Amino acid sequence: MSESANFHLLNEKIRRWVWAQDWRSLRNIQEKAIRPILNSDCDVLISAATAAGKTEAAFLPSCSLLLEQKPKGIGILYISPLKALINDQHRRLTRLGEILDIPITPWHGDVLPSIKQKQKKKPEGIILITPESLESLLFNDPSWCSLAFKDLSRIIIDEIHIFPGTERGAQLQSLIHRIECFIQKTVPRIALSATLGEIQQIKDYIRIDKKLQCTVIESSESRSDIKIQLRAYLNPIEETLPSALRKILGDLYSILRGKSHLIFANSRERTESVTATLRHYCEQNGVPNEFFSHHGNLSKEFRESLEERLQQDKLPTTAVCTMTLELGIDIGSIDTIAQLTAPYSVSSLRQRLGRSGRREEAAVLRLFIIENEIDSRSHLIDKLRMETVQCSAMINLLLQKWNEPSLHHQYHFSTLVQQTLSLIGQYGGIRADRLWDILCSSGPFWRIDQKLYSSFLKALGKERIISQTGDGLLIIGDKGENIIGHYSFYTAFKTSEEYRLECDGKELGTLPIDKPLVPKQFIIFAGSFWEVLTIDSSKKLISLKKASHGIPPAFGGEGCAIHDRVRREMFLIYQEKIIPPYIDKNAKEMLKEGIDVFHSFDLSNNKLIQYKGTTYLLPWLGDRTINTLTILFRIHGLNADSFGGMIDLSTEKGETENIMNSFDLVVEDILKTPKPTNAELANEIEDTVVEKHDYLLPKSILNLGYGERFFDIDAAWSFLKEIAER
Repeated sequence: MSESANFHLLNEKIRRWVWAQDWRSLRNIQEKAIRPILNSDCDVLISAATAAGKTEAAFLPSCSLLLEQKPKGIGILYISPLKALINDQHRRLTRLGEILDIPITPWHGDVLPSIKQKQKKKPEGIILITPESLESLLFNDPSWCSLAFKDLSRIIIDEIHIFPGTERGAQLQSLIHRIECFIQKTVPRIALSATLGEIQQIKDYIRIDKKLQCTVIESSESRSDIKIQLRAYLNPIEETLPSALRKILGDLYSILRGKSHLIFANSRERTESVTATLRHYCEQNGVPNEFFSHHGNLSKEFRESLEERLQQDKLPTTAVCTMTLELGIDIGSIDTIAQLTAPYSVSSLRQRLGRSGRREEAAVLRLFIIENEIDSRSHLIDKLRMETVQCSAMINLLLQKWNEPSLHHQYHFSTLVQQTLSLIGQYGGIRADRLWDILCSSGPFWRIDQKLYSSFLKALGKERIISQTGDGLLIIGDKGENIIGHYSFYTAFKTSEEYRLECDGKELGTLPIDKPLVPKQFIIFAGSFWEVLTIDSSKKLISLKKASHGIPPAFGGEGCAIHDRVRREMFLIYQEKIIPPYIDKNAKEMLKEGIDVFHSFDLSNNKLIQYKGTTYLLPWLGDRTINTLTILFRIHGLNADSFGGMIDLSTEKGETENIMNSFDLVVEDILKTPKPTNAELANEIEDTVVEKHDYLLPKSILNLGYGERFFDIDAAWSFLKEIAER
């Protein structure tokens, strides 16, 4: 390691371990991380591709500190979003821990109680833990935590990019901040990520109170080349995807057999059906099966067996998965990433691409999408070939090294309920001003002032979630005891809650509601348009009637909210007639069709057009802005619905000609009224219960959180002003 400027700073035992690995040199990020981590005067953010050595970059200097400082208790707290990632890191670090005589203990729901009990008796070394298990520790055993964490040297957060802007991310921020308040010590934090959006946002997320500066370490090592192909398949308009999907599965079988791959199918149902079909092809051809499913509903044994098979890299193995293999579990060398349907986001696409190309070969990504044949009845979205264009836009932004920034200005009231109860339980009883100081004044819920938090606590008191003693201490109320006593209390997130859909008393199925919904709006379900009659939030029931609204688009942009930048990139592709080099013949033909339709309507200059009796507004903006515009139009007397970034407009009587003539007047009318807040717009939505504990809070509080999550009044207002001034 003679070329290293910092290697000599590591403890001798660490240096011996590195020599024993027969490493010729440290990786770039490992070299650069040594000094700032050893200096202990800053937080550190390490960003590099998957398998670039981030784990060692964090742990080698951190373990060097433990050897020098000899803490009485836990020295390093490593926090991971996945149990599987903890198991993987434990396997990777065990030998290092044995050589250094530093115990390394995994800590989550699947770990044997005897292993945890050993740490309970004598806290020392390194704990690898999930946020939920850390929550349980602080809540159930605060006295042990005060002893075990008093000499804590470092907190390492893996896969940091998945946390900001989420309920679970607010929980993690709160837990780390609570530990520091508890032990009255500022502990340097080390964050690891293979995918970063806006670095400043990640830095702000790592430490709210800014007590330490954050040093960013990015790898300067260029990774292998990237090979990308977008493959499009045409489906007959009368079919619900079978023939096109059969073609995709046939191509997957012929292309992927013989090596190791990941197929991201985006849903558990599709994961299982794709796996079953590919297995059937193996049986038909009399060859050993190479295709296995991997998702959160499978047992631990099934998942770990597949992960081990991938790690061993002895047999060709393709995992058909949801998001479960998107993060940095070590699964060996993966040749190709296959993505079925449009990706959820650019950052998700980048993370998935990072799982390929580990042998210093090119990373390979193939996207498979389905477009419907076009006829006289086709929806404008299909005629514009929006799925092909959106996929192309996301790939372009991927190549430009852009990722979606997180929605970091959120309230996270649901998680605040959990953290309030957890903190009361941790201390046994605590004053309201102290709660606000820890959670809000210097903690992650910084948007919530004392007045709002007081209203929040009163709402919990009214529901008997908390109560107050004669001397002013807040304690858990009788209904709160039921909440904290349930095994699910330690998780901040919930699985998406689905509404039952009903027409004339007949149940049609269920649908997760991922955007604001009000009566008289239209939704797409089972290949048809339906008009919303009523929404019963208590029963999670939506009553519908069949709408004579034409054939709905095959692509509605389902998934997470699309960012403004993605839609602007789509507009650029249309406007500049860009045909990317990575698309196949079918995709090229479809893209040209969409571009021709775009220019036939002169959409470069027209935001409002009429097509087949429907008036469409195309703002080319993100979903939060689209949601806002839709609600504003409805408030001002128009029927408005949004699909795939378009807004359909009609009058109460369904008159479209009227709108073309009076749209400017409607916009002028909106701008004449005082600009509403996001929360005021949320008041128009009947059901604003989205997250786990929202049901405990009054609508006046929920409107604040819902509005920030789904609306962007400033962006919508700017767009309307632009329309008015044109």
